[in-house]
Amino acid sequence: MNILFLCHRIPFPPNKGDKIRSFNEIKYLSKRHSIFLGTILEEESDKTNLEALEKYCTEIHAVRFNRKWKLLKCLFSGKSFSVSNFYDKKLQRYIDRTFKEKKIDAVICYCSSMAKYIFESPLYKEKRLGDTKLIMDFVDLDSDKWLQYSRYSRFPLSLVYRIENRRLFNYEIEINQQFDHSVFVSQREVKVFKALYPEARNVTVIPNGVDYEYFHPKEKAIDEEQEKSSWQPKLVFTGVMDYFANEDGVRWFCGKIFPRIKAEFPRVQFYIVGNKPTGVVKNLSKIEGVTVTDYVDDIKRYYWMADVCVIPLRIARGLQNKVLEAMATGNAVVASSNASDGIICHRNIDIVIADDEEAFAREVISLLKDENRRKEMAKRAVDNIRSYYSWESNLQAFEEILDKKKAHS
Repeated sequence: MNILFLCHRIPFPPNKGDKIRSFNEIKYLSKRHSIFLGTILEEESDKTNLEALEKYCTEIHAVRFNRKWKLLKCLFSGKSFSVSNFYDKKLQRYIDRTFKEKKIDAVICYCSSMAKYIFESPLYKEKRLGDTKLIMDFVDLDSDKWLQYSRYSRFPLSLVYRIENRRLFNYEIEINQQFDHSVFVSQREVKVFKALYPEARNVTVIPNGVDYEYFHPKEKAIDEEQEKSSWQPKLVFTGVMDYFANEDGVRWFCGKIFPRIKAEFPRVQFYIVGNKPTGVVKNLSKIEGVTVTDYVDDIKRYYWMADVCVIPLRIARGLQNKVLEAMATGNAVVASSNASDGIICHRNIDIVIADDEEAFAREVISLLKDENRRKEMAKRAVDNIRSYYSWESNLQAFEEILDKKKAHS
């Protein structure tokens, strides 16, 4: 098949949640199909990443444009910020040309914002796409994410986020009505969507996976002669640090949870590992015992050095790759319900769940005090991930969708 894959961010390098999923989808589908990739560059330097994608794509068309001016304009237009923010006429012309010149059997739009390129296509408007299947990978229910943002933001941002929630949800409904298939990353996303829109049709869950070759456990070296009094327990959080949900999570952890742990383990260290830390995140390094790394070449070594991985997200949608990676690398994990929901896991067996600051601190302290429990939980976590989170196995569902005959109304 010829597949037109439309992606709101260049899917390489696979170093953040959305890029990890989109890259692995392209990598998997390219084994059996020809991929025509239309995507958007965030930075001029992203052009250097196009070569790595040429291995998987028959054709790549990438554009870069200034998106900031679009936000204020669409505030008064009644349109979704997310949709307007990722729309560009240069990319639209490529898509229109590709429909005319190639026999496109299927379109996969990665995230709801890319559907506009289909809706604005002349062939779509003229109902001349024929048997071309339209598949939307929503991944997360983005409209609900904006609603969560509004609850942790002050006016006027809280109002802006609520407006975006309403506008984007109406757009998500339109996509589900017009596209042949809707894909979500977890059953949780489907449940929320169907609760708000019971008429939702042709919905499939395709979970993420983990790159086992990269994220694998390492036997933690323990110096038996080292006195316990000199041990510095290490807590690790990973994520792109200009993402509001991650910023909010580490700020909450450092302010409300870390002091409680530090009272029990004065030498405890907390590592915030991830690219593009905001000023708020950088300031957390002023707290004794907190290290903000910025970009690192090999995130795996931080997972390997962790005694406990913490994922204290108060805001979360979809399926958190940071949880999967922490479990895959052989770590005991303490996560909030928001961070762990949607993941196949077993409470207090391969992961610990805690939501308020007192419970979160208590669970981390308990694990730090019990090395055998940490080891057993880590072993079970690895077994769990390898059982349920193979990219190859999970992405087979895309083939099933592609094989289905297109329904004609």
